[in-house]
Amino acid sequence: MATSTFKVGDMIVHRIIEMERGFTPALEFLPKLTPQMLDECRSWMTEEKALDADDLLVLCFQAYIVRTGKHIVLIDSCIGNDKNRSARPLWHMKNDNVFMDGLKEVGLTVNDIDFVLCTHLHVDHVGWNTRMENGRCVPTFPKAKYLFSKIELDFWLAENDKTEVPPIADSVVPIVEAKRHQLVTSDYELNDLVRLIPTPGHTIDHYAVTLGRSGKDAAVITGDLIHTPLQAKWPDLAMRIDYDGLQSSATRWKFLEQYCDTDTQCCFAHFPSPSRGYVKRWGDGFKCEYIAG
Repeated sequence: MATSTFKVGDMIVHRIIEMERGFTPALEFLPKLTPQMLDECRSWMTEEKALDADDLLVLCFQAYIVRTGKHIVLIDSCIGNDKNRSARPLWHMKNDNVFMDGLKEVGLTVNDIDFVLCTHLHVDHVGWNTRMENGRCVPTFPKAKYLFSKIELDFWLAENDKTEVPPIADSVVPIVEAKRHQLVTSDYELNDLVRLIPTPGHTIDHYAVTLGRSGKDAAVITGDLIHTPLQAKWPDLAMRIDYDGLQSSATRWKFLEQYCDTDTQCCFAHFPSPSRGYVKRWGDGFKCEYIAG
């Protein structure tokens, strides 16, 4: 099933899953992970469907859509179609209906989205920001405001000029050119139910998104501050393309300590389905106690 739905207080949250599969070798994805550490975790990681038989990390690529009662908010827009991603054959010039069918399945169209929150600007989180129309990339959600961290956008605009295949040319720059974006700080409050919290390290100004009344985080949508349950077990395991590995580790420790043994639902961007649960202490690290369904 490409979608699932759950409640956070009076809010309704949909997961739209674009892709979920064994994706990348665990020992490459997490350079500080040793074969001995992987051996220690193989049994439970396999049981949780977070590691496949070839020692590939199983990653879920998904969007969260929040119905607050006032607005419909999309958090991260997955991989997208018709994008030049030659370094990632699974994503390169992809052309399927999974994401759009998921929107339809939860009773939404592209015209229903009021805000698109981009936790960071890596290509697998901004792909459906745009879609191909008459040979050019245009905003997928024509009525939405797209919220970018100014620091994050400035960084990637500079990176865009340095590379042969510009990383945000097809999914972010068209939004800016169409004047559909809003520049924010990574602690911005969208409204009384949706707030950003700074979680830097994976990228220069990554943010997570909290749901709930001020002072009470009923749920938090992590973005890429953590990718796999292995990084909960060992928060010092940096992902291979982290902007600042030491900072990403510090962010992970702070996040996991903050939400450990609380009733805040943590909605992980890339953990395998069901992708959400409660953070619990586990030895010197942490684990996710999943919520089924």
